Amino acid sequence: MAELLKGSPVAEAINEKLVNTVQELQTRNIYPTLAILRAGERPDDIAYERNAAKRCEKTGVKVKQITLPADCTERDLVDTLVNLNRDTSIHGVLLFRPLPRGINDTIVRNTLAPEKDIDGITDASMAGVFTGNGAGFAPCTAQACMEIIDYYGISCEGRRVAVVGRSLVVGKPAAMMLIAKNATVTICHTRTADMPARCREAEILIVSAGRPKVIDKSYLSAGQVIIDVGINALEDGSLCGDVDFEAAGEIAAAITPVPGGVGTVTTSVLVKHVVEAAGKYLAR
Repeated sequence: MAELLKGSPVAEAINEKLVNTVQELQTRNIYPTLAILRAGERPDDIAYERNAAKRCEKTGVKVKQITLPADCTERDLVDTLVNLNRDTSIHGVLLFRPLPRGINDTIVRNTLAPEKDIDGITDASMAGVFTGNGAGFAPCTAQACMEIIDYYGISCEGRRVAVVGRSLVVGKPAAMMLIAKNATVTICHTRTADMPARCREAEILIVSAGRPKVIDKSYLSAGQVIIDVGINALEDGSLCGDVDFEAAGEIAAAITPVPGGVGTVTTSVLVKHVVEAAGKYLAR
């Protein structure tokens, strides 16, 4: 059976370091603070907000929750972000998306100052991921994949990696971060010819396809390390990833479980970025 790359020990290790860093910042009168900006009452946003607030509380990071009505205007969101940019007590901002219908996402998200963009949603932050230089941060989910790889001592140097999915949330930034680790990366997507073959050639497989169990045994080869980013709800209420976990367990060397894998680490990465942003503010 494949080794389980569980997310909980990774998150715990991150949190332990954060507690110490927050205490050090507080001795210098810097109190890391996250602002969470939400428009409307989407249940999934509310659930994530609750989890983020709890994780912040455990590490000593303060939280300011701002909720606008679902029928708010683009100007309402822009003005709120401008005020948060100016507020020196706020070190990171989490803006929930998708935004209400009729609001220009590009205008709103790029209003956020890159140095407070702790989930990598601005164009400036993404440019930083691609160039290796920038004031912002990588998207938390893509960074969570890297945290798991680092925690379990998985070497990327010179290894063949396939990333399934080309979104700006996971696929593209993950590919850039893997290249920074000197991996040889192939990005696979819906138009990739013979995707199973491309995936079988990989020594490390990162999957963010958005479809339950789409990566079956025809995509896999012996000894692979598999990072399954997907989380899907089935008709019976159970959760599964984008990889057929049962099939992969018999073939792969290691795999992240779903649930209990990447998602478990993502919120800790969010808090880590807030603390890092506070540290950068101190260093100015």
